[in-house]
Amino acid sequence: MKILDRYIAKTLLFYTLGVLVVWIGIYAFFNFINEVKFIGQSDYTILSAIIYIVSDLPAVIYSHSSVVILLGCLLALGHLAETSQLVIVRGGGISIMQVAKIVIRSAIFFIAIIIFIGEIVAPTTTEYAENFRAKALGSNISAVNQQGFWIKDGNSIINVKNNFGGNVFGDITLIKLNKTNQLDSVIYSKKSIFDGKNLDFENTVGYKLNDDKKITNIQSEKYQKYNTQVSFDQELIDSLKKEPHELSTWSLYKQISFLTNNNLTAKAFEVELYKRIMKPITLIAMLLFSMLFIFGSLRGSSLGKKIFLGVMISLFFELASRLGGMLSLRFDYNPLLSASMPTAIVLVVAFILLRRKSAR
Repeated sequence: MKILDRYIAKTLLFYTLGVLVVWIGIYAFFNFINEVKFIGQSDYTILSAIIYIVSDLPAVIYSHSSVVILLGCLLALGHLAETSQLVIVRGGGISIMQVAKIVIRSAIFFIAIIIFIGEIVAPTTTEYAENFRAKALGSNISAVNQQGFWIKDGNSIINVKNNFGGNVFGDITLIKLNKTNQLDSVIYSKKSIFDGKNLDFENTVGYKLNDDKKITNIQSEKYQKYNTQVSFDQELIDSLKKEPHELSTWSLYKQISFLTNNNLTAKAFEVELYKRIMKPITLIAMLLFSMLFIFGSLRGSSLGKKIFLGVMISLFFELASRLGGMLSLRFDYNPLLSASMPTAIVLVVAFILLRRKSAR
């Protein structure tokens, strides 16, 4: 049985790596065509474009991992079926469910590698790729990242009009509320330094309501230096310029925790987090579902039809996942339910049908 496990796992790995090479090759080719128009600007050369594309590949592998693994396993099982190896395996007393367990174990191993690439390697290489490309094109990195934001931190509301690199803020307004959530004071500065825990204001003007709390009765005061402690960190500031799908799972969790603690909506981040958590289970469901065809009507089919079926299954599940997330945001559904429902239905149906087919 161990020999059979290793043989099937090696076959799955071979075809999965083959699909991966072809997939990233196509991506790299079209991405290079897109970068050709920038070659010759400033210090951006053909080599610079290649370095940028290669550095961005880990993120591409992670984002398309489900389709790649599904197609690789589907082609491997199709090869075993076409060469009648699965018939021999079943004739040796190995059931369909036992073969399915071997495939799932191999897929889980592939998923673990992909998660490592996506959570550890991809964020670093993607940031390097963007910075490298910007420098080669002669862009100012700080200028590229300039953007304003609002953020609520406890009883304070902070508005930044210009964000230079995540640690220098321009035109920053700090609105402080009292315990009853009424306006207490407003602090304004043209420049503030963020060290990860504190905001250090320079040449600051403060406006505070008098004891009668009337808007018409405001005291103003100038400060050379003004300091306030905040609960967010540098990572959260950096994440503000990214979409939820661009964040690591840990960053998503921290973002959700911060927003929830400050009574702010975190639905978009929750949808992405739950979708990412369900991704391995969704892949297993897709594999089990595709195996129904491998052990059935696809036995005499051409390889092209298997590839087509695998693509269709992948697109269907990807579409269902995206639709579930959008419906959750639009109609205020439970994000965990919307992310898990399509997967749960297909997983249960595929498991029941495989058990029936295995019992024959």
